[in-house]
Amino acid sequence: MGNIKLVNVTKRFGDTEVIPPIDLEIRNGEFLVFVGPSGCGKSTLLRLIAGLEDVTSGKIEINGRDATEIPPAKRGLAMVFQSYALYPHMSVRRNIAFPLKMAGMDKTEIDKRVGMAAQVLNLTEYLHRRPKELSGGQRQRVAIGRAIVREPAAFLFDEPLSNLDAALRVNMRLEISDLHHNLKTTMIYVTHDQVEAITMADRIVVLNKGRIEQVGSPLELYRTPSNKFVAGFIGSPKMNFINGGEAAKRNADSMGIRPEHIFVSKDSGEWQGRVRAVEHLGSDTYLFVKTEGSGTLTVRAPGEFDVDYGDTIHLTPDPSKIHLFNNAGEAIR
Repeated sequence: MGNIKLVNVTKRFGDTEVIPPIDLEIRNGEFLVFVGPSGCGKSTLLRLIAGLEDVTSGKIEINGRDATEIPPAKRGLAMVFQSYALYPHMSVRRNIAFPLKMAGMDKTEIDKRVGMAAQVLNLTEYLHRRPKELSGGQRQRVAIGRAIVREPAAFLFDEPLSNLDAALRVNMRLEISDLHHNLKTTMIYVTHDQVEAITMADRIVVLNKGRIEQVGSPLELYRTPSNKFVAGFIGSPKMNFINGGEAAKRNADSMGIRPEHIFVSKDSGEWQGRVRAVEHLGSDTYLFVKTEGSGTLTVRAPGEFDVDYGDTIHLTPDPSKIHLFNNAGEAIR
């Protein structure tokens, strides 16, 4: 079981409130991602759940038990940090086994758990090696293995892929997703990378200045963002926002349209603009188009769209995909 509930939880550092009152339930077995810009409070919130930071007020429940005052080691949670924090003089086997040895577990049970974790993480052939003999991705898997053997109620990941290059990050996303499906254990994952969030999560918690802006599945946040902040944060490239005339035509203060929801033509369209830049990616072409009245818009055209800098093109938004916002930035339904 890995059900975690935050009830009116707050955190202050002196007179500064970094986490306003928050209510949130993490369901048993789900993969929940905290996402938001740097300084939004996502790591602080994770550390409150782990017990590495004291709650200023409110309550944290783990499997129905008040865990607010319970020390970290007794909460039944396992945390994986951005830093691998491996012991360089120990083998992979000894690194993974270390928390169990410190807990005084029987050697036979330790060997069994280490073997299971190594098999799940494809580390069996590396058990005799030391960390310096491993790649960055392998070291991160060892850190995850050290968490797995504890058989926790939930895993807490604090930006675990930040130190890896782009290709390794993609591979580790797949491995962590596979791990979640195989173990069926609750996982809470912190990242500033919205691509990680939308590709891995069952549900996403979007944070801004310590506040929860919206909670939902990746597609819910993509299709129906509750405000401009969520709309601009979820999706890559980010949503275009248009103020003034085009928004006023639709009785709104701001209008949003995603780059992939704008039809591009060389002949005719609702808007006209001049190409400022072109990015050819093979499967897609990204255009940056300067328009009169709507500023520069990012447009995603499928395939190899033949256009050059300075060309005049025409744009038409998909009317069913337009998002409208009031002057407070809240979505107009």
